[in-house]
Amino acid sequence: MLAVGSKAPAFTLPDQNGVNHSLEDYKGQKVILYFYPKDMTSGCTKQACAFGELYPQFREKGAVVLGVSKDSAMSHKKFEEKYGLPFPLLSDPELTAIQAYDVWKEKKNYGRTYMGVVRTTYLIDENGVIVKAFEKVKAADNPAQMLGELE
Repeated sequence: MLAVGSKAPAFTLPDQNGVNHSLEDYKGQKVILYFYPKDMTSGCTKQACAFGELYPQFREKGAVVLGVSKDSAMSHKKFEEKYGLPFPLLSDPELTAIQAYDVWKEKKNYGRTYMGVVRTTYLIDENGVIVKAFEKVKAADNPAQMLGELE
């Protein structure tokens, strides 16, 4: 996990509509950058839907929400459409941002060890500096937690 107070790594990734997003595009706004393992899985769906429900409140506080996984833009599009998600889902199959933000880690599940995305959320300030970092977040609770961090 990257250290609080460090400069957030730059990235440019396509969203579910094929539109590129760069961290630089959001200069002057707070960015909730959350990394999640996989579209359409129960935890990721709970987290995305809760961010979606709270999205108007994030916008009121001058923050944008960006979700990132290694799923394809097409997978993200299906996820967005199925759940009516109002924010960009960024596709990172090359693991560019995923590795830059130090969320690609060894994981264990049912005795099997593999590499995957550890659910992590960063709050980046208007100047591109990481002001909060949360690793291994609880999917359902994370959006409300992040809204609280903007108070």
